[in-house]
Amino acid sequence: MEISAKLVKELRDRTQAGMMDCKKALQECNGELETAVDWLRQKGLSKAAKKAGRATSEGVVASKIAADSSAAALVEVMCETDFVARGDNFQDFSKSVVETVYDKKPADHDALMALLGNAVTEQIATLGENMSVGRHAFMQVQGNGVIGCYVHSNGKIGVLVEVRTAKAESAKKPELLELAKNIAMQVAAANPAALNSDELDPALVERERQVFRQKTLEEGKPENIVDKIVDGRIKKFYQEVCLLNQAYIRDDKMSISDIAAACGKAVGDEVTVAGFVRLQLGEGASEEE
Repeated sequence: MEISAKLVKELRDRTQAGMMDCKKALQECNGELETAVDWLRQKGLSKAAKKAGRATSEGVVASKIAADSSAAALVEVMCETDFVARGDNFQDFSKSVVETVYDKKPADHDALMALLGNAVTEQIATLGENMSVGRHAFMQVQGNGVIGCYVHSNGKIGVLVEVRTAKAESAKKPELLELAKNIAMQVAAANPAALNSDELDPALVERERQVFRQKTLEEGKPENIVDKIVDGRIKKFYQEVCLLNQAYIRDDKMSISDIAAACGKAVGDEVTVAGFVRLQLGEGASEEE
């Protein structure tokens, strides 16, 4: 039957439930307002909206990776308390969300929420506190190679890294998967800003260059060597923020480029680190609001 917007609004005012939940309740109850109120109460949805304004600072970054490591997905799912985050219901729901990301490959956050439908609202009612789904990522090898997937032991940082090879058979070698996972751990720990200097925001580099230049001048360095000193400091900056330039966390005498080259030599192939994604729980909260 046709449900008027006025009736939906009246039910929403009565219950503080979401618009779509109110409309569904009225459809299920043939437009009977009081029956719809009870339907929402039975489903727990009338309470859900009241909880939806509370902060979500706990949760997990859930992951799924293909058996052959050719693809993987991440998603952050947030709630109010660590107690709920560690519970089976929340963990199971997080797994179902990352399954959706992996299987359906939604293009953006809105597409993911459309796929989930009322699932989040229903979980709010079930768990008794607010929760939300944040950013997600899906990565698939382009050509030959593997995806390294790492979720930190606290469950709040997840990383995907794509490592490519020239030969298909190299992707099956354990050395390659170990490299991909080790680099994913590197990304989790060191939080690089970009894969290499070419991918850094030029405005960021220019800002650092101006800071280094002014600092060098204030140190009293001769004008004729200032630019050379600044270039050296920019190079060090790249070593801090660019993944391929970073010192490897397990052996600071080697860079990430060095360990990739060493792996290539071991497997007899050209090995390339093609890209990475890092999700830290809550970092993207303001972006999703």
